[in-house]
Amino acid sequence: MCTKLFEPKVDYVFKNLFGSEKHPKILISFLNACIKPESPIVSVQLKNTELSKEYIEDSFSRLDVLAKTDKGEIINIEMQRADEKNMVKRSLYYWSKAYSGEYGGKSRYSDLPRTVCINVLDFNLLLESNYHNKYILKNDKTNDILTDTMEIHFIELPKMKKIDEKDILSMWAAFINDPNDERVIELESMVKELHEARIELARISRDPKEAENYRLRQNAMNERMNALLEAEDKGIAKGLIKGIAQGKAEGKAEGERLAKVEIAKISLKNGLSVEMICEITGLSIEEIEAIK
Repeated sequence: MCTKLFEPKVDYVFKNLFGSEKHPKILISFLNACIKPESPIVSVQLKNTELSKEYIEDSFSRLDVLAKTDKGEIINIEMQRADEKNMVKRSLYYWSKAYSGEYGGKSRYSDLPRTVCINVLDFNLLLESNYHNKYILKNDKTNDILTDTMEIHFIELPKMKKIDEKDILSMWAAFINDPNDERVIELESMVKELHEARIELARISRDPKEAENYRLRQNAMNERMNALLEAEDKGIAKGLIKGIAQGKAEGKAEGERLAKVEIAKISLKNGLSVEMICEITGLSIEEIEAIK
C-alpha cells in the first residue's frame, strides 16, 4: 500500500528535507539550481537544526534553513505558505539578521560574507511573470553591480505552470509543490538528489512520530492564519465604521492599523518578542508597549 507523501510546503517537512545533516546533497542540489554559481557549491554546514516540539507547536516560530557553504557564503531559505502582506520587508529583515550575525563585533566589515536569502512562496507576490526572480544591488542608471554580497530570491510556486527539463530548479519547485504528481515522479531519474529527497520524504511520511509532528505543525500554522484573518476582519470592520464618517481612505487606513494592533495583541499573548512583532506588523516599539 502506497503512502501519500507529506507536503514539503509545510515548513516542518521542508526543513526536514533541505535542512537534513544526513542528506546534504539535497540542499546542495537545490542551492546550485537556484543560485547558479559560477563555481558549484560542493558542501554545506547547517547552522540551525533545532526542531524541538516547542518550535513545532509555536505558530510564530520560524522553521527556516540556515547554512554556510564551502565558499563561506551564508544561505537562508524560508518556506512560506500564506501571504501575510509583509514578505519583502520580512525577507530584508532576515537577510540583515543573517548578514550581521556573522559580524559579532569581532570581525572587520570587509570580512562579512556574501549572504543569500531564498524565499519559496506558495502564493503570488511580485508583478513579474517568471516564477523565479533574483534581486541584487545595482546602479539604476548604468546597471553596474555595487556588490554581490546581497542577493534575495523569490520562488513563487503558483507561477510555475510547466516543468522545464533543462531547468533543475523547476523540477525542485514542482517537487515542493506536489511530490505526488506523476510527471514529477517520472523526472526523478534525471536528478539523483531529487530521487533521494523522495525516498527521505517517504520515510518521514511513514514514521508515526513524524506524522504527529506534521499534524501539530499544520495545526499551529492554521491557528496562526485564523488569528491573522480574525484580526484583519476586526480591523476592516472597525475601519469601515469609521470610514462612514471620515471617508473610504481613512477607513481603510484605520482598518489596517487596527488589524496590526490585533495581530500585536495575539503575538504578545503567544510570547513573541517586541522586536519580532515590530517586524511583523510595522508598529513601533512605543505602540506595542502601549498595548501591553
